Amino acid sequence: ASRRNPDLFWTHNDSGDGPFLYAFDRRGEKRGTWRVMGANAIDWEDIASGPGAQRGGQSYLYVGDIGDNGKERREIIVYRIPEPAITADDADTNRIEPQRTEPAEAIRLRYPDGRHDAEALAVHPTTGDLYVITKTRSTTAAAGVYKLAAPFSTSAINVLEKISDIRVPSLLPGMITGGDISPDGSKIILCDYFNAYEVSLPENSRGGFDNIWKQTPAIIRLGIRQQGEAICYRLDGQAILATSERRHSALIEVERIKP
Repeated sequence: ASRRNPDLFWTHNDSGDGPFLYAFDRRGEKRGTWRVMGANAIDWEDIASGPGAQRGGQSYLYVGDIGDNGKERREIIVYRIPEPAITADDADTNRIEPQRTEPAEAIRLRYPDGRHDAEALAVHPTTGDLYVITKTRSTTAAAGVYKLAAPFSTSAINVLEKISDIRVPSLLPGMITGGDISPDGSKIILCDYFNAYEVSLPENSRGGFDNIWKQTPAIIRLGIRQQGEAICYRLDGQAILATSERRHSALIEVERIKP
């Protein structure tokens, strides 16, 4: 969910596309295309919003080039850019060239324990800490949760820290394909090809935010999706939005029930 442009959202394609971001509204209508300057697209898998090195209310987009199906990559990259402002003209379908972002910062990452495939990236809305959740097709293995505490280097390789495992209540408990932290930092939503799974931070948690990974995920049913790989909270935190890979995928919005 865009922080700078209310009621708008950002997405991207999987491997096979260039370094492009696409803006859309809650009806799924196009609101513009941006080329991420200075970035490459090997296997982009997730996108998040969060603070950056310059606080002062500036929102940033974090794009996770974190996919590694063959477990061949020595390092993965998260690109960080100031979030663009979207205008009505950006939705012009006759525009030939996409808009351009400011130059991206490349946050280079390495796992401490080998190579992993991953499709979920999350950034804490207050601290800016970065989380990568791995993906496994095993019927028994959990997903690994890896953290890089902010601030981090854009000139050297950052080594992630494994802080937890997480299992969702599914036949494939570690097959995580997307994730997001709620705007108030109290919840995490994860998804796989079947459902969504929400984890809540206990009230007055003494262990800080990372205590959330020790909690039991609750199932959030999303209905039928083609290949569910995208999920986020609405900016007000009162709804969850999800969609799929492939063309003409439905945009699903699940409203929260207010007490």
